[in-house]
Amino acid sequence: VFAGTWNVGGRSPNNGLNLEDFLQVEGSADIYVLGFQEIVPLNAGNVLVIEDNEPAAKWLALISHALNKPSDRQDDSSETWNGAKLGKQMVGIFLSVWVRSELVPHVGHLRVATVGRGIMGCLGNKGCIAMSMSLHRTSFCFVCSHLTSGEKEGDELKRNADVSEILKSTQFPKVCKIPGSRIPEKILEHDRILWLGDLNYRIALSYNEARTLLEDNDWDSLLGRDQLKMEREAGRVFDGWKEGKIYFAPTYKYSYNSDAYAGETTKSKKKRRTPAWCDRILWYGEGIEQLQYFREESRFSDHRPVCAVFLAQVEASSHGRCRKGYSSVCSRFPRDEIIPQRHSFYEY
Repeated sequence: VFAGTWNVGGRSPNNGLNLEDFLQVEGSADIYVLGFQEIVPLNAGNVLVIEDNEPAAKWLALISHALNKPSDRQDDSSETWNGAKLGKQMVGIFLSVWVRSELVPHVGHLRVATVGRGIMGCLGNKGCIAMSMSLHRTSFCFVCSHLTSGEKEGDELKRNADVSEILKSTQFPKVCKIPGSRIPEKILEHDRILWLGDLNYRIALSYNEARTLLEDNDWDSLLGRDQLKMEREAGRVFDGWKEGKIYFAPTYKYSYNSDAYAGETTKSKKKRRTPAWCDRILWYGEGIEQLQYFREESRFSDHRPVCAVFLAQVEASSHGRCRKGYSSVCSRFPRDEIIPQRHSFYEY
C-alpha cells in the first residue's frame, strides 16, 4: 500500500504538473491511498456556499495519467488502474483511493463517511474523509484529515479533540443486517487502518529556537519538541497507533516555489511560522508493516508531500490468492539519501 498526503495550499494544478515522482509509480504498489488538503482556497464561498469540484477532477486526471502511463513493464491490462478508483471531496479535503485492476473483483463493502470540524465545529473546511473497504476477508480503513491550525499554546489540545471526535463520530453505513456481522461501522473496528493528512501539530519551540536547531541539523532535539510525539507519549491522542521514525525535514511552511522556509524575509513577525512536521501518516492494527516514510520535494505549495509504503497482510478468500510481494520502492531510497543535509531559512 502506497500512502501519500499533500496540502496543496488552495492551488489548482495545471496540466503540466508531473505526479510520477510523488506517486513512485515504478514501485508497483497494489493500492494507492492519496489524501489532499486545501485543493480549493478555504474562503467563505467554498466553505459556506458550494464546493468547487473542478480542481478534484484535475487531480484525478493527473493521478490517472501517472499511474496508467504506458511503460516497458506494463505489458498487459492487468497492470493498469483504469476504473479502479474512488474519489471523495469535502470542501478542500480530497481522498482518492486506487486499486490495481486485478484486485478490484475482490474489493467489497465500499463506503465513505465524513466528519466536519471546521467553522462552528461542524463545517467541512476542517475534519476528515474516511473510506472503508474489504479486500478478500480483510477490512481496511483510510482516513484523510485536516485538523485545527494554529501554533499558540493549547492549540494542540484542539487537534487532540478533533481526533477524538473523528474516531467517535465517524459512522459507516450499514451494509449487512445479520447479527454478529464482521463488517465494521467504526474506524477502530477495521483490521488495517491508515490515517494521513495535515494534522497541523507543531514544534513547541520559538521560531528562533527552531531555526538554530534546523541550521545545526539537530533532528533529535526538534523531534523531542514535536507536539504530536509529545501528545502521543502522554496518552492524550492516537493511543495505540504507530508512526515511523522521521528522517526528513519539517514539511511546513515553505515560501512558494522555493526551498527556503517562509518567515525569515517576512517583515511581520505575526506572519512567521515555526517550521513543523504538520503532514503525517500513522497506522493502527496488526498485520501491517511500514517499509518507508519519506517526503517529496515538490515546490508546488507551502507544504512538502509526505509518503509512506506499507506491506499489509490480507486474509485471502478460499477461491483466490493475494499478492504478498512488493517490488522496488523500498530499495530505491537508502536512508542516508533521504536525510536532507540543510534547509535554509533564507531566500536566494
